[in-house]
Amino acid sequence: MKVQDKVVVVTGAGGGIGQALARRFAAEGARGVALADLDASAMEGLAGEIGALAIATDVTREADIQELVRRTEAEFGGIDVFCSNAGILTLGDEDAADADWDRNWNIHVMGHVYAARAVIPGMIERGGGYLVNTASAAGLLSHILSATYTVTKHAAVAFAEYLSIAHGEQGIKVSVLCPQAVRTAMLSGPDAEVATLDGVVEPDGLAQCVVETMDREDFLILPHPQVADYIRMKTGDYDRWLRGMGRMRSKFDAG
Repeated sequence: MKVQDKVVVVTGAGGGIGQALARRFAAEGARGVALADLDASAMEGLAGEIGALAIATDVTREADIQELVRRTEAEFGGIDVFCSNAGILTLGDEDAADADWDRNWNIHVMGHVYAARAVIPGMIERGGGYLVNTASAAGLLSHILSATYTVTKHAAVAFAEYLSIAHGEQGIKVSVLCPQAVRTAMLSGPDAEVATLDGVVEPDGLAQCVVETMDREDFLILPHPQVADYIRMKTGDYDRWLRGMGRMRSKFDAG
């Protein structure tokens, strides 16, 4: 799908990946861009720069997503592309507080579920649409320092797979964005050393990869192409892969 003349929504648009995507979609000639983020003030500058509609949105609240869709369609017309991009990174193992597990689940999984519920019926009625759901390479592989992140990102990938299977023949295209390290505020966290082992992608470069993948309508968006090789290694010998990841985890624990 080409973005030109399309109506696009981007959540998590207050910074980082979301801002880069919104700016690139506008440059590609989108007819309308709606920005969504929990922090309305973080979107003001970009909204003015690209002529976008900025709407304060908590993606963990279905009513907020429904209002985002309603206001976008009232302003620009039917939504062609919904980028469900909001995300967080907290390090937590099996003993993480239930509240941490809930927060990760509600943002990384239910945010995508609420978006799908809100836009898919209209997209089908209009003959098609595109969902771009941000997950992570951790959703295909693993994050050796965080169970809360890994588990919910795996679920995000699985939900995107389901949407593609269930609605592909109804004209709904689905891609899932699975980067490793991207130069955003999230990169300054305690996992920065392990996250950057394969280098850091700039947000603008990631946005370029997203646009190119959408043109091809491929499911996996891999700004770090080596992730495809890692997937093959994982599935080729799962036990060997787990042992290798365990050794890597031990090195970081020792460090």
